[in-house]
Order: sequence, then structure tokens, then C-alpha cells
Amino acid sequence: MLIDAHQHFWRVGRNGFSWPTPDLLAIHRDFGPADLAEVGAPVGLTGSVLVQSQADDRDTDWLLDLAADEPLVLGVVGWADLKAPDAPDRIAALARRPKLRGLRPMLQDLDDDAWIASPDLDPALDAMVAHGLSLDALVLTRHLPHLLDLARRRPDLAIVVDHGAKPPIATGEDAEAWERGIDALAELPQVFCKLSGLLTEAGPAQPTDALAPYVRRLVTAFGPERLMWGSDWPVLDLAGDYGGWLALAKALSGLTDPADLAALFGGTCRRFYRI
Repeated sequence: MLIDAHQHFWRVGRNGFSWPTPDLLAIHRDFGPADLAEVGAPVGLTGSVLVQSQADDRDTDWLLDLAADEPLVLGVVGWADLKAPDAPDRIAALARRPKLRGLRPMLQDLDDDAWIASPDLDPALDAMVAHGLSLDALVLTRHLPHLLDLARRRPDLAIVVDHGAKPPIATGEDAEAWERGIDALAELPQVFCKLSGLLTEAGPAQPTDALAPYVRRLVTAFGPERLMWGSDWPVLDLAGDYGGWLALAKALSGLTDPADLAALFGGTCRRFYRI
């Protein structure tokens, strides 16, 4: 069983599309289930979690419609304006869609680094908890103290850190702050993490072994029971390929026990997202 905990579909010019921009030639085109099946089949992909890529209700509605008839998609992480006055009603409506499993505010794009820790989000977070939805945290190192504040205040909210909080692999800047932030979050049992997006963060100038200390830190901090592999495809195509990243993640994880590998590459994702 191989489950991809993080992948995307989009249609250029539709459903609130604003990214990727035309300069990103490798991924500035439509991506859908047939494309995922093509890259996933050679490695034995059995299912995935489809994650929003646009901060727009239309994107989330389209993803849920698409996923409803797509057996390869096991769950959907959508987007909602969590500070909107009608956020609880919108969340309740989304939660009635069978494959919705969580919501993801695009924190890395917001001007306020502390946005996620604001009490103004409590009505939306209350609704998420009431409907059994988790929070995907798209964050950078600078957001980690604020995400920690939220997680400590809301132990009832299941949280997963996307892309290992995008560690500074290419520059090494604030690496110690990233480590401290990751370690602090990992102390909280309701916080999980995704081993995804690291090739893109490394950039083309970095050798693949530059990822090794960051992968080891995530494995040590969260363990395979709270760490899940994701491809971040098709964004992955900017830095590598599907099978190559899967093989590299297995190698860099340092895990050899079959139970640990089964957790990292499927079991933890299935348990966290209830699929």
C-alpha cells in the first residue's frame, strides 16, 4: 500500500486559478487524475490525498466534484476563508462532502505571520473540530512559533505540517530556528508532518544528499507514526520526478523495519486523514 499524502490537480484559467504562473513552464498546464495515474502506476501508487492549490472556493468545490468519482483520490484537503463571518456554515457544508478530510489556509502567502494564532479563527476551528476535519499548515520557519501557539491552545485540532515547514535547504539560513520549531511542534501528539516538497526547497544547485540532515531531523522528531510521505506532484516536476523522489525519501529516511516503512508510506496518512 503506497499512499501519497500530498498532491494537486488544477486547470489553467479556471476555478480561481492564479498559480503556477506561465514562467513555470514545466507545470503551467492542466493536471488531473489521468496524469497522476500515469506517474503513480510504475511505483504502485494505491491512493492519494488531493490538496488545494488555489485560495478560492471554486477550486475546492471542483476538487471535491472531481474526487467523488475518482477512486485513486482517497481524501481532499480544501480551502475556506477561515475568518469569514460565514466560515462555520461553509465548513459545515463542505464537511457533508464524503471525501473532505481537512482544510488548508495558505499561510505562507499571508502578510501576517501570526494570522493562524488569532482568536478570530476560533469559530471556524470549532466547526472544523466538530466535523472531524484536520488543518494542513503550509508554513515557513517564521510561522512555526505562531503555529506552536495555536497547537498548544487547541489540542483538540489535528494538525499536519506541510513539506516539513519548508526547511532552508538551499541557504541554511535560520536552520537552527527551523529545528527548534520542528522539535517543539513534535512534542505535541496531535501534530503530524509531511515528508514532502523538500526537493523543490533544495533547488537545482543542491545535491540530493543536502536533504539528508533535514529528513533525519523530521524522522527523529515525529517518527514514522506521525510522519507521512507526499510527492507534492506536480510541483515536484520542477525539481525531480515521482519515482525518483519516492526512492530518495526511502533511502534518506534511514528506516529499515517493514512496519516503519509501511507507516511512513501509507499507514500514517491513512490514520491521520481517516481513509
